[in-house]
Amino acid sequence: MKFGGSSLASAEKFNHVVALIEQQQQPVAAVFSAPQGITNDLVTLIELINQQQNLTSQLDLISQKLLTISADCVALRADFDSSKSQQQTAGLLDQLRHLAQGCELIGFCPEITAAQILSSGEKFSTLLMATLLRTKSPVTVLDPRLFIHTDSDVNDTVADLPRCQQEFNKHYQAITDISVMPGFYGVNHSGDLVTLGRNGSDYSAAILAVCVDAESCEIWTDVDGIYSVDPHLVPETQLIEQMSYQEAMELSYFGAKILHPKTITPLANQQIKCVIKNTHNPDHHGTTITTETAKHKAVKAISNLSDVVMINVSGPGMKGMVGMAARVFATMSEAQISVILISQSSSEYSISFCVPGDEATKAVRRLEKTFKLELKNGLLEPIQRRNNLAIITLIGDQMHQQKGTASRFFSALSHARVNIIAIAQDSSERSISAVVRAKRVDDAVVICHQQLFLKKPRIDAFLIGCGTVGRELIAQIKKQQEWLQQKNIELNLIGIANSRQCLLEADGVDLEHWQEQLTDSETSFSLSKLADFVRTAHITNPVIIDCTSNQGIAMDYLSYLEHNFHVVTANKKANTDTLSYYHQLHQMAAKRQRRFLYETNVGAGLPVIDNLQSLLRAGDELIQFEGILSGSLSYIFGEIHQGLSLSEATKKARDLGYTEPNPAEDLNGMDVARKVLVIAREAGMALELNDVDLQAVVPPALAEITDGDAFMQQLPAYDQEFQQKIDQAENQQQKLRYVAIIKNGKCAVKIQAVDKTHPLYDIEAGENALAINTQYYQPKPFIIRGYGAGAEVTAAGLFGDMLRTLAWEQEY
Repeated sequence: MKFGGSSLASAEKFNHVVALIEQQQQPVAAVFSAPQGITNDLVTLIELINQQQNLTSQLDLISQKLLTISADCVALRADFDSSKSQQQTAGLLDQLRHLAQGCELIGFCPEITAAQILSSGEKFSTLLMATLLRTKSPVTVLDPRLFIHTDSDVNDTVADLPRCQQEFNKHYQAITDISVMPGFYGVNHSGDLVTLGRNGSDYSAAILAVCVDAESCEIWTDVDGIYSVDPHLVPETQLIEQMSYQEAMELSYFGAKILHPKTITPLANQQIKCVIKNTHNPDHHGTTITTETAKHKAVKAISNLSDVVMINVSGPGMKGMVGMAARVFATMSEAQISVILISQSSSEYSISFCVPGDEATKAVRRLEKTFKLELKNGLLEPIQRRNNLAIITLIGDQMHQQKGTASRFFSALSHARVNIIAIAQDSSERSISAVVRAKRVDDAVVICHQQLFLKKPRIDAFLIGCGTVGRELIAQIKKQQEWLQQKNIELNLIGIANSRQCLLEADGVDLEHWQEQLTDSETSFSLSKLADFVRTAHITNPVIIDCTSNQGIAMDYLSYLEHNFHVVTANKKANTDTLSYYHQLHQMAAKRQRRFLYETNVGAGLPVIDNLQSLLRAGDELIQFEGILSGSLSYIFGEIHQGLSLSEATKKARDLGYTEPNPAEDLNGMDVARKVLVIAREAGMALELNDVDLQAVVPPALAEITDGDAFMQQLPAYDQEFQQKIDQAENQQQKLRYVAIIKNGKCAVKIQAVDKTHPLYDIEAGENALAINTQYYQPKPFIIRGYGAGAEVTAAGLFGDMLRTLAWEQEY
């Protein structure tokens, strides 16, 4: 059983670990790290020595921490030998002071002395733990200097396992049922104390497990086991209950901090079970690592390794020259630089490989020295390095048995908008790695986890505009949550903005109390704030939903798309601005691979744009279009044929909420002109808004009134003149309709009298209807008909467009 520093942060935690050891039903050997934070304090002490700074305060700090833990144990354990514990701690601290003061005299800390200083924390933990355990049971204290023999390197050493076993059997022929040992260090061939590198105490435990022929090696830490991805980055991460030694080694090699490859190798060689357990949740089964793996999952985990530098050796001298690759990697071996990943061009022109960032400068210098002649004679180009990179890796024993894993991996990276710099895959297909820019690696991990583990498409929506349509859309999102869950879709409304305030919540806005929260918000809306929020929260599929008719917001769409937002809008101002801006929006959407969706620009909830685009994609061509595109005007024109005057019908529609607050905005026809222009542009016509022949329902003097109440007061004066048009149509058994027309490459919006044979004759009560004649649909037109007025259908259209931003992945 190995216990890390977080399990030994206080006297209470020491006592808890004692209980975990004592409750074992079989002989146990325990290995200990330094108490939490002590190793960092010792590293700081060495830095102060090398900087020739005063050491007193740092030594006092370390002493205070260790003496406090030792003193606090007195009250926790009956028969605790406090005198012996204090004496041992004092002796250890005296030795630490002598070592530090000796280094202070010579002005630096030699590596051998640094190893002695750094191992002080583990020695303290073991001595204190032995004293605690001896209150109930005999305890053997194992000294790693007697049997953990390593190679000649001072740091990050590798143990000579056969010799370790031999020396252990020589010195410990019989041990008690409980034995304890400090982790993190051993000795080299000269007998000098050396540390075992990162996760050295885990490695010590693995070595000891081999020496005692253990049944299992338990690594006790502060999490329940190994997860499919870093839980700090992805809250929905999944615990891996069973994995193979090979998977564990790959995972630890590519950045998982919970394990180190050196820990797994000795256990795998002896087939000793390794279990990752949580000291704070000891009843949890944790993660078990053996020769077996969970076969129902192809991809077991995603890991990422940051602070990586790619070095490129290239030039004409590479091709066909035997031994070039061997010289490159021999140079790295001689310099003791770990090569993480290798990629070579098929033309043999270049070799690229990744090294830890802190070793890159050394690597380049050594290569320049090795290939000095080749560089001088132009056989090699100057050695290149690319900084600030990271490696993201998929790991799983079963990946080779499932088709399409690599495809889904690279598709996920593409969806996260991450550029792949290099790719590597091992021959067993147990791991697939991609080198990416370090600043995008978190986004890459999040989206890869979503698409490879959760397999749950996700939308993160930001809504602008809290008017009638905006409020209805929020209500529909809330209402549809259960349906979305059944369809395995995750829809988060991450933000809401009005003209004054902005509410942002990475985990989703509270759909029950959003209005109060928005009112209380002190944040104003801006694209820069939203972009920063999306980047910080690692949101990978953000969607802007515009429920306004604001010109300024519409003119920002280009920036939204450029910042990788999908845009879903009911606002017609963008698509009916200049033709140049219209084309820029569509070009930017294609360039950024974002969706620009505006179905509600024409028919509210009716599928007008989608059907028209489908026909055009199939090679069809628009010949003629006629349509009633305003639900409010459809209702008004229906009512005037039921005996109401124009002003009475308009007042009724206004009272029902069918018109704008100022009905002049409906009766001036501009809204319909914008809608027909959108259709024309979708059909490929190069038209501007002023090219539409617009005839308003009312005279210009009325159409230009900007106050709704003033408009309604003056509208009755026009009733008599408008009644003449009604009477004239009805005398000829016709009805008036406000119609948008596209014919011969031109657009018009006007009042038109239609008879019973016309497809728009029966349209009333707020319906929209469109008659589309194309090459495929003639002489009978393609008819689309349905209600086009009201917040519900408009919100439903926006909801439908929003779902079209989902990134669906094919299952293999």
